[in-house]
Amino acid sequence: MEKSSYSIVEMGRAAVSALQGREKGRGKNAKQFTWVLLLRAHRAAGCVAWPAATLWALLRAAKKRLELRQSLSGDGDKVLFRFIKGFLALSLATLLVEIVAHWKGWHFQGPLLPLPETEEIKSWMHAAYLSWLSFRSDYIASPIQSLSSFCVVLFIIQSLDRTVLCLGCLWIKLKGIKPTIDSDPFKSDDPESPHQHYPMVLVQIPMCNEREVYEQSISAICQFDWPRDRLLVQVLDDSDDESIMQLIRGEVAKWSQRGVNIVYRHRLVRTGYKAGNLKSAMSCDYVKEYEFVAIFDADFQPNRDFLTQTIPHFQGDPELGLVQARWSFVNKDENLLTRLQNVNLCFHFEVEQQVNGVFLNFFGFNGTAGVWRRKALEESGGWLERTTVEDMDIAVRAHLCGWKFIFLNDVKVLCELPECYEAYRKQQHRWHSGPMQLFRLCLPTIIKSKVPTWKKANLILLFFLLRKLILPFYSFTLFCVILPLTMFVPEAELPPWVICYIPFFMSFLNILPAPRSFPFIVPYLLFENTMSVTKFHAMVSGLFQLGSSYEWIVTKKAGRSSEPDLLAAAERESKLLTQQQLHRGASESELAKLNEQRVEAPPVKKKANKIYRKELFLALLLLTAAVRSLLSAQGIHFYFLLFQGISFLLVGLDLVGEQIT
Repeated sequence: MEKSSYSIVEMGRAAVSALQGREKGRGKNAKQFTWVLLLRAHRAAGCVAWPAATLWALLRAAKKRLELRQSLSGDGDKVLFRFIKGFLALSLATLLVEIVAHWKGWHFQGPLLPLPETEEIKSWMHAAYLSWLSFRSDYIASPIQSLSSFCVVLFIIQSLDRTVLCLGCLWIKLKGIKPTIDSDPFKSDDPESPHQHYPMVLVQIPMCNEREVYEQSISAICQFDWPRDRLLVQVLDDSDDESIMQLIRGEVAKWSQRGVNIVYRHRLVRTGYKAGNLKSAMSCDYVKEYEFVAIFDADFQPNRDFLTQTIPHFQGDPELGLVQARWSFVNKDENLLTRLQNVNLCFHFEVEQQVNGVFLNFFGFNGTAGVWRRKALEESGGWLERTTVEDMDIAVRAHLCGWKFIFLNDVKVLCELPECYEAYRKQQHRWHSGPMQLFRLCLPTIIKSKVPTWKKANLILLFFLLRKLILPFYSFTLFCVILPLTMFVPEAELPPWVICYIPFFMSFLNILPAPRSFPFIVPYLLFENTMSVTKFHAMVSGLFQLGSSYEWIVTKKAGRSSEPDLLAAAERESKLLTQQQLHRGASESELAKLNEQRVEAPPVKKKANKIYRKELFLALLLLTAAVRSLLSAQGIHFYFLLFQGISFLLVGLDLVGEQIT
């Protein structure tokens, strides 16, 4: 060292030995440090390998879906699909022009940059591009900006509505507000007739080709903790499969043998779907003997004490027409699709139904897991076959007649969520087209009714327009049409708070009632935007009476039950077998003969994988817009378009939910 400030000193043996020990320790620490680095490198390699393996599995699944595919362009109406296809073709052409302009150095960022002078124009292509920029700025940007502002205003109004509902739910939680009942209102002091104060209850189970779930629903309802002589179970079967009809008849005969007052009804002509089925059942003469009517769909499994938790609320309140219980899902953790559905439905029951029930005494009947006062059904006009949402129809008419509703958030009834995207898509189409049919039909009735003005305003502005029409309209228009357009027409831009901040905040509010689903907040946001295509098409179909608006397809079920429920049901059934005698209905030999006639379920046919063309074309459109956003260096817009495009791609290839093999 040329300019060293070090000096050499003599060291004793003790100092030398101490220094050698210190060097050995350093060597040992160096080896440990090396091993730590190797372990961390191994973990990092594992983290890199996991996404790679996931991507590889996704590509293999996509390849399999494309090999075995069945293309679907829509629900009967292809106008929306043609619009998306044309929009995609125009976007690809515009993207090609923008890439050429960027490569040539003609790309101008920002809506207010001045156009170059004439002497700066390099070629006829440059001149054509500048003419396109001028035309885009003068004639295209303004309408897009106006439509964008209109949708943003609707978005803000709907977000405020959701925020108010969440604040109302918070107030209910803080104050502990909930419907209560006094002590047992049916208690009798007469030991000879202890059940004389129990009202007569009719339980209806409408079903249609429910091979997977008919047994568990009938079994759960037949074990209600209610006097047998005050209860009648109606199994309303609309099946067109003879084997399923025989199975259900056998199940009804089995419970009839055990002393349950149960009847089986089958219609020869299935008109009006579920509404027609319920209307036909209510026309029986013996129905007039019953004061209350409980309704359960075929996949619902209520607890034994359901009636003792709901019927007492009617006592002492003659204006109460409906008591609605909450749904609980036995398969909410089955796959990603059921987890996302659980988020939506938890918000619907915990927030929307509870807040409207407490503050307005009105909400939309959910079609099942509820108890009606028979008088309320009759005074409201009974079940009508004019829409595919007969439950909402009867609720609106009962509300206009002055009947009050109660929602019981603490009373939960097990049911099943659709596990495949096809079933969920059909269900959502019916749930969003039906309200628009009903709105067109009952709007004159609402206006002419004698209810207070604020009730009319609530029904028209909030219940129908804001939550049933505006929500799917702005979701599809803003995030699937306007956002890609602003990438190709940068003069009309969407601010980042519309793209990112408000949607994320609203997703956070929606997911609060299901706190275990917080890790899925981003997939939930993307999937809701993806479903806006189906919901928008359903809304338009119902509003303008298109052919698919009256489509009714029974939601497919798998017949799942949780393990505790299965064990409890087996224990209850064993007790019934040992304690009860067969004293009603057919003889034991006839029951055995009927069971022998049970037809085995036919083998399940392999189904072609679904390819949803609208979603696939929208995925390509959004990914095209994402590439265009790279040219203008728009960070938030690029990431949103990229992930939203991937979400549409997964749904379009039917890779969400149960997989068909």
